Amino acid sequence: MSAHQYDHGHTVAGWTGFGIVTAGSAVLALGVCTGSGVARAAGLGVVLVGLLVTWALHLAGWGKPTGRRPREQWDWRVRDPEARDGHPGCLGCRLAGRGRRRTAAVEPGARVSVPVPATRSGVGEADPVGTGGPVR
Repeated sequence: MSAHQYDHGHTVAGWTGFGIVTAGSAVLALGVCTGSGVARAAGLGVVLVGLLVTWALHLAGWGKPTGRRPREQWDWRVRDPEARDGHPGCLGCRLAGRGRRRTAAVEPGARVSVPVPATRSGVGEADPVGTGGPVR
């Protein structure tokens, strides 16, 4: 029996990102304390690399979606089977082009309603493109 009765959300992506960003923060802090612009830039660079590595691992399935996971996926070494399609409401997945809502396909020959734009005068048909007035 596990010592924890709920999912902490520990993942490979989370731990790897935490380690890289912590190292980058330490370099950045060293640069601030010593007044070194090179160390500050290097620290910011390492933090940025940590964010990108975490994002890539999340997209590869080593992260976790928001919310609760099934108990068999609680171990941090288990890949997320739903990562390929994207997690609903996940900014990282949306930035990668995953998890977007699919539009319904329209069958050939199906009737589709299209809104008609209002006229300038409010009477008559819509203005044809380029004429500047109602159709007479």
